[in-house]
Amino acid sequence: MKVLVTYASRHGATKGIAERVAETLEKRGLEVAIEPAAQATGVAQFDAFVVGGSAYAFHWLKDASTFVRHNRTALAAHPTWLFSSGPLGDKIDPKTGKDARESTVPREFAEFETEIKPRGVRVFFGAWDPKAPPVGVMERFMRLMPAARNALPSGDFRDGPDIEAWATKIADQLTVGATA
Repeated sequence: MKVLVTYASRHGATKGIAERVAETLEKRGLEVAIEPAAQATGVAQFDAFVVGGSAYAFHWLKDASTFVRHNRTALAAHPTWLFSSGPLGDKIDPKTGKDARESTVPREFAEFETEIKPRGVRVFFGAWDPKAPPVGVMERFMRLMPAARNALPSGDFRDGPDIEAWATKIADQLTVGATA
């Protein structure tokens, strides 16, 4: 079974999650290709897909959304999983009392769940380095607003064991399906 893991990442944290997913799938005996969503082509050669993207202001990065929309027919016809990364800091949002991952599901996921019916969607915690050069209008704006910039916790909040556990569940579904 050949799996495409594709991603859209601004600063590399989502790419790191995609790499960890790909490594886990490979360890479970699956053939895996990993490519940035903007460069991923030839979807017809794959049997399954894992598509990830960073989320900013409740929206998935454009390259991830464009990949899904452009390839919706192929994704709907094959096992597909979606993931997002983005929330930072504590797992509980102090304003809502909810797990921060629940509060940051990209708005595009509702559309994609209807159109391609992914087998699973997941939000992972992300990473933020305030010293990294800003990418995009929002980050440039935050650079000018110290109060906004300082409100975000800096650091790497990705949970490796959680990512690997999710990828293992994907591998289990694909290998059981392949042997059945």
